[in-house]
Amino acid sequence: MKFQFEYGHGTMEANLPDNLTDVFIPGETVPDPPCIPEDKLEEETLKSIRNPIGMPPLSETAHAGSKVTIIIPDIVKGGLQPTSHRKIAIKVLLQELYASGVEKKDILLIFSGGLHPKTNEHDMKRILGMDIFNEFYYDNQILNHDSEDYDNLVDLGLTEAGDRVIMNKYVYESDIAILIGHTQGNPYGSYSGGYKHCATGITHWRCIAAHHVPGVMHRDDFVPVNSHSLMRRKFDEIGMHMEKCMGKKFFCCDAVLDTYSRQIAIFSGYAKEMQPISWKVADKRTYIPWAEKKYDVMVFGMPQDFHYGDGMGTNPIQMMQALSAQVIRHKRVMSDNCVIICSSTCNGYFHDERWPYARELFELFQHDHMNILPDMHKYGEYFATNEEYIRKYRFTGAFHPFHGFSMMSCGHIAEMNTSAIYIVGAQEPGIARAMGLKTRATFEEALEDAMKKYVGDKPNILALPKAFKIGAVHLRMRGDSDF
Repeated sequence: MKFQFEYGHGTMEANLPDNLTDVFIPGETVPDPPCIPEDKLEEETLKSIRNPIGMPPLSETAHAGSKVTIIIPDIVKGGLQPTSHRKIAIKVLLQELYASGVEKKDILLIFSGGLHPKTNEHDMKRILGMDIFNEFYYDNQILNHDSEDYDNLVDLGLTEAGDRVIMNKYVYESDIAILIGHTQGNPYGSYSGGYKHCATGITHWRCIAAHHVPGVMHRDDFVPVNSHSLMRRKFDEIGMHMEKCMGKKFFCCDAVLDTYSRQIAIFSGYAKEMQPISWKVADKRTYIPWAEKKYDVMVFGMPQDFHYGDGMGTNPIQMMQALSAQVIRHKRVMSDNCVIICSSTCNGYFHDERWPYARELFELFQHDHMNILPDMHKYGEYFATNEEYIRKYRFTGAFHPFHGFSMMSCGHIAEMNTSAIYIVGAQEPGIARAMGLKTRATFEEALEDAMKKYVGDKPNILALPKAFKIGAVHLRMRGDSDF
């Protein structure tokens, strides 16, 4: 059985045994639930906004003089098509706000990048569309959340669990704070959107250090992905702590998305009550009870450019996170001795401008008793307060330096849950080996070695083409109800 797996900017061929290999492609192997027809999207979005769950509609709370913030996810999630949820939702929300007497001058659009690179002008246009961009950008009413801009942050103290909460001051001081989100499967705490949006997108590295760390991500309740992990609870606690301190609820407008980021359903309202309802619909698309056996080998390919940007599939810190994300999603169908075989050019391209700290992290990992990635966590605050890396985050389009530690916390999960990981096609194989990975020239050579050493001569093989190019799912065993 021949496959073309992602590899750099192209693909690499693999010939896997027909009688041993099953294939899963999201949206194809098991069709998604039907999405809302394009000509009904505005109508359905408006219906959701006018009938929010657990709180009054905007028509009852917004009025002339209301200061409004609309918080928007960055380019990592949500789709860029003309009918994307962000484009439709912002358009409809603006109509509702204007009809309620809110003036344009009192509205701010805020990109909630968290520790991600700030959204540049080019991507703002792609995310918002030209009409909304032109309406707000030239009046300085489109902002990026800046997690190091202390003049525009507010410290809300600690949650009951003792987690520090620092949030965007514009959002805190607004009369109405609207979160536009996506209920889409995420290895970090099950779903994006809802309280995850505010707990990560408009906060500070010290807040994110409450949940994107080994002490949370290496617990038994984190893998496989689920909606009742400690991480998920922390998202909710942080979001509700923000609401308590602000004296208002976030108005959420979340869309359940399919494989191609099209809207399946739209839910608005109070996140505490809206999330569980939204998740019930999203579960049907995301947690797929498909597998009839556990798999000994999981095979996929890693492009150079995906989710977090160009270089994610070659930067070793990001590579490890991507490998682990597949484990988190699919652990329910993996055997205890499962092996991963993954193609990556692994060519030494760190993309230093985007991840300026990653090369230093990689070098540190090679020295001074650094045996596993969690050994690096002690350097988290040192990197997170590095002034030069912070300046690059604030002014040159780089990730915040603490982001690397959330990636490394995730990156160790692949080692925790596999017998071996093979990188095939590495142009600089020493980089992969330095991260604890095995290297082979081809998929066939890797599979032959794995069969000799780990999985026997008749392993169950799961092929995952397009693993990083389309909206992922979380695979389950048939009949499994635990998610």
